[in-house]
Amino acid sequence: MSLLAVAQFAPGDDGERNLDVMESFATEAVSRGATLVVFPEYSSFFEPELGDASVASAEPLDGEFVTRLGGIAASLGIHVVAGVLETTDAPGKVSNTLVALDRTGTLVAKYRKLHLYDAFGYLESNRVLAGEIEPPEIFTWEGINVGLQTCYDIRFPEITRRLVDAGADLVLVPAEWVRGPLKEHHWRVLVTARAIENTVYVAAADHPPPVGVGNSMVVDPMGVELVTIGDDDGIAVADVTLDRVASVRQKNPALALRRFGVHQI
Repeated sequence: MSLLAVAQFAPGDDGERNLDVMESFATEAVSRGATLVVFPEYSSFFEPELGDASVASAEPLDGEFVTRLGGIAASLGIHVVAGVLETTDAPGKVSNTLVALDRTGTLVAKYRKLHLYDAFGYLESNRVLAGEIEPPEIFTWEGINVGLQTCYDIRFPEITRRLVDAGADLVLVPAEWVRGPLKEHHWRVLVTARAIENTVYVAAADHPPPVGVGNSMVVDPMGVELVTIGDDDGIAVADVTLDRVASVRQKNPALALRRFGVHQI
């Protein structure tokens, strides 16, 4: 079995406390057999309105937060994925970055958010620098190829398709999906759609209410919701298998039958 855990919690403006919570959830996940734990977007530091404090909290990827998170991964012998605030050369702006750390604590993949949340009355771009379009960084976990994307990216199906074209069998989506009218509905539909149309697993980890919608989940390649967390902090564990990916693609060879590709504009 290849067990992964999605962890749902509300990061705050205290990085040490955030790490303590993450270590506690990671330890619980390991006790339940998980060897990959996915934490939300902004796990290193979060304030509902990104401001000067967010910029001040940003660190390079070899900084204290990622280093300590790597220590947690190494001590537990697991892979860990989380969203962090990374320093940039742009004055007053940070990068909204995902890091993937392997069981030795080594950084094996990163992803800088491409589509910023400039929607529903919010302007993430006021404080965040959009990532450069680069080849996807796919990492391998227990023989399964894993891709990364973030929150608002889920509204752009070509992001997930590009990861699948690069070989991903499992796509991880750390998020801070802000609550609002129909937003929970959008979250659930879009996460499920990305799994169905690409015949891959999607594991999405969100913040709980009152800021996020919660509903962190793992969806299989046929769109089956394997596990879901409601509106509380906690973890949920699901089994991911390449056999399931292969069997779904045999029944539904949508990827092989498609007639269009993804191109940068």
